Amino acid sequence: MTGKENNSWQAVRVKTGKEAGMPVTFLIFFTLLLAPCPASADPGLFDAARVAESRSAGGLYPFIYSLTVYWIPVINGQHGAGQTTVVIDIRRRRLMLFDRARLLHSFPVAVGKPETPTPVGNWRIERKAMNWGEGFGTRWLGLDVPWGIYGIHGTNKPYSIGGYESAGCIRMFNRHVETVYPLVRVGTPVIIVGELLRGPRKMRQGDCGADVIEVQRVLKRQGFYDGPIDGKFGGGMRKAVERFREAHGLPPEDAVDDKVYRLLGL
Repeated sequence: MTGKENNSWQAVRVKTGKEAGMPVTFLIFFTLLLAPCPASADPGLFDAARVAESRSAGGLYPFIYSLTVYWIPVINGQHGAGQTTVVIDIRRRRLMLFDRARLLHSFPVAVGKPETPTPVGNWRIERKAMNWGEGFGTRWLGLDVPWGIYGIHGTNKPYSIGGYESAGCIRMFNRHVETVYPLVRVGTPVIIVGELLRGPRKMRQGDCGADVIEVQRVLKRQGFYDGPIDGKFGGGMRKAVERFREAHGLPPEDAVDDKVYRLLGL
């Protein structure tokens, strides 16, 4: 369970092919602006948000509502998965299991500490296991995060549930993860909602995390980077950063600092 990230704005990304797509927050805003809701939309989709409000501590903020109503079916389609989707709200330390856009379960969880945050983004369940290892409770649902080992799992520290306590994984009460386990499969989308950039940190080769993915995305879009969007700051990204800095008249360096973030629009 290793991996680092920096966070400062809320976002979730839909991965298309090898590269993450544009922020879903932007897509939601654009869709709400031009086409608030198709006339044929299932009224049950809107009921889902009200059910979620009543079943999660403190209710859900509008972003989750919009995500549920408009984008869970889209994400399911892009992943080629069934209708089940897991949404994890880091701010409220809550895991929600949806069938289409209808809430089935809402459970409290523990998420990553500030120094070892839970990776924000759009992932999938990559593996399932029972009694995976000491400290992971009775069930393990591994995620396809490319820069480390992260998962949804039970715990032998039930007192940690509801806090920022883990090394990045999502901890659940054993009885709750045992409820979720048979309802999901390998390939089920897992949407982790939270703050993507915090700081931001000065980023160098060897760093990894969701903030690295964001920088890779923008560098690739601007033609400076042609490597994988994998959240790992490697040699190819270092060269891309050096080219970017030179093109913008910045002092020679291989780091992403405040000036680079500003020029990237981050």
